[in-house]
Amino acid sequence: MIPHAANEHRDRQLFDRRLFRAAAIVFPLIVLAGFARTYYVKGLFDVPPLASILHVHGVLMTAWVALFATQVWFISSRRIRLHQRLGYAGIGLGALIVIVGFATAVRAAKFGFNAAPPGIPPLAFMAVPLFDLLMFVMFFGGAIYYRKQPAEHKRLMLLTAVNFLPPAIARIPIASLLALGPLWFFGLPTVLTLLCLGLDAKRHGRVNRVFLIGTVLLIGSYVVRLLVMTTGPWMNFAAWLVGFV
Repeated sequence: MIPHAANEHRDRQLFDRRLFRAAAIVFPLIVLAGFARTYYVKGLFDVPPLASILHVHGVLMTAWVALFATQVWFISSRRIRLHQRLGYAGIGLGALIVIVGFATAVRAAKFGFNAAPPGIPPLAFMAVPLFDLLMFVMFFGGAIYYRKQPAEHKRLMLLTAVNFLPPAIARIPIASLLALGPLWFFGLPTVLTLLCLGLDAKRHGRVNRVFLIGTVLLIGSYVVRLLVMTTGPWMNFAAWLVGFV
């Protein structure tokens, strides 16, 4: 490899490390900011008790945040073998997240759980967490498929993190931002994803096709869920789902 090409390759690797280190810091901080009052330090605030399934869901999602940060650290410190071994445990954790997340979404739609924002029927709001799970399955499944192609694998894993941001963003206790509704809790992840995509393309001199497709699917899912959540077919489907609980 000629010196110029070697330097360019090294610069791109450095950019990737910095981008994912930033994600490994920002992701947990946003989750903590959103769920501190209602979960992590709920004992300090006057909030309703949580149903048992919400505790299980919270533990699994906390484990996913920790897994994401740990895997980034393993790659940054070149502990590839540990990264790969932990990845197998991540597959099991991902499966549990989908199963428990689905059960939580359905039970929240039937029994309330204070999950839906004021003014939105629980059955309608169920579209939001179910689409979250659908996108997670697509991104994480894609990351497993591309596990031997690092460029695609790590960008899909980044999208799994961004995909789980809206629930936390929607709970950050800043009234002026919460008043913006979907413009805030879907808008911020959209901006962050497009920023990462743009910086990635600029640094590497091209757009990663898998990253682009994933970005379009994620942002498109925000629009789709808002469009379908109050329609008759969705409400009928949601009522049918909760009928099994």
